[in-house]
Amino acid sequence: MSGQFDVVAMIGSLRRESFTARLVQGLIEVAPPSMSIAPVPLGELPLYNPDLEAQLPKPWSEFRVRVLRAHAVLFATPEYNRSVPAVLKNAIDVGSRPPGRSVWDGKPAAVVSNSPGAIGGFGANHHLRQSLVFLNMPTMQQPEAYVGHVDRVIAAGGQFTEESTRAFLTSFVSAFERWISRFAGQPAGQIG
Repeated sequence: MSGQFDVVAMIGSLRRESFTARLVQGLIEVAPPSMSIAPVPLGELPLYNPDLEAQLPKPWSEFRVRVLRAHAVLFATPEYNRSVPAVLKNAIDVGSRPPGRSVWDGKPAAVVSNSPGAIGGFGANHHLRQSLVFLNMPTMQQPEAYVGHVDRVIAAGGQFTEESTRAFLTSFVSAFERWISRFAGQPAGQIG
């Protein structure tokens, strides 16, 4: 296959050895050949402040251009206090402005959450989905992806330590590829 769907991954954790970054690395490994998943750095984005629109911070403009260029967005989030981390919410706000020029509008999305606990970030997953509805992002509903006990099922390099987790996340990312094709057509370079 000569073309690929360009998917940007928003990783909602800044920790160097974060479970969320491991999870995204694992998804990259099991993604179909028609899909390229690339994390986008969020930690250097200045906090959203409308006053900065007059003299746009370079990290904001680079971020907006990168998201605009992508076919789709994968949101990967841990759960902080039953919600998403501030870094992820800030990225959403930066990309949604200025009014009428949101980089998120109409872009297909998927959400995967994780936690060392049993419920796999369920609260963060659903709280994030509220924002995605407002942003007009068609977000894949099934399969839902809540990765519980993430500290046990994904090793430091993103390798899955349980075959059932690998199989489930392979089916999740394959379903996301099909979801993207519903909205973005075929990968670049493909002929229908």
